[in-house]
Amino acid sequence: MSNIHYSYKTHYIDLPHNCKVAYIDEGGGDKTLLFVHGLANYAPVWKKNIDELKKYYRCIAIDLPGNGLSDQNSHHFGMKFFAECVHNFIIAMKLKDLCIVGHSMGGQIAMTTIITYPGCAESLVLCAPAGFEQFTQLEKTMYYGSIHLLDYFSSDEHSLRTVVENSFYRNSKQAEGIVTELVGIMKTYKSNYYRKMVEACIKGMMEEPVYDKLHLINQPTLILFGKHDALIPNKLIHHTTTEKTATQGAKKIPHAHLEIIPDCGHFLQWEKPGDVNSHMILFLENEK
Repeated sequence: MSNIHYSYKTHYIDLPHNCKVAYIDEGGGDKTLLFVHGLANYAPVWKKNIDELKKYYRCIAIDLPGNGLSDQNSHHFGMKFFAECVHNFIIAMKLKDLCIVGHSMGGQIAMTTIITYPGCAESLVLCAPAGFEQFTQLEKTMYYGSIHLLDYFSSDEHSLRTVVENSFYRNSKQAEGIVTELVGIMKTYKSNYYRKMVEACIKGMMEEPVYDKLHLINQPTLILFGKHDALIPNKLIHHTTTEKTATQGAKKIPHAHLEIIPDCGHFLQWEKPGDVNSHMILFLENEK
């Protein structure tokens, strides 16, 4: 168990598939927001949102199986597996009037959850979601090759630091606290667990796409992207802009509203929390 302690009280719940999941549960209100983090991340990446939004809503942020303070028993890291875990969590917690909020890979998980279990939530917020890019088999092979090459020349800690820092547009020093905690958690992992998890999650995003099923999302959906997102689209493979990728995906979702946040990168909920919170509150209030 990690010696990391979150600033908010951490709760635990046992789910099927031997998953003991850690989560934060703050605030109150008729509506509940369920926050799902991205690749190799943890619940506190939503702290700046929970700090504000808990005044109006019940805010729950989970550590996905194998991540953060959740048990490291899981060897399954696919999108459908994570979606099933999110759905099991919703059922176990008896959550109603629910909005699922996902960042990056968590966005793809949120979409997979809604598509697979259409009645599990009333609305959806996607922050720089994975899943709007399409990859040919050749592009997948190129992507996997670049990951393996990077792993060969880089330690897990350096790889984590690089990815998190590249998620910010201007001030990557904002990432220092996140990196320090994630490295602390990483040091509790079994040998090669972190690397295997990251590779399996990336493969899951690639091999379990949602793009051709986006039309099945009938819930009101707010989509937020940072204008200067350096991770979506993949700059080595797709020579297009974040705005074009975001617009293309948003058009596939029947009741979607897209906002592009200026002077902002991939980690928009941390880099521009005021903008993200304002957009979310307006979106949620308009649902009523």
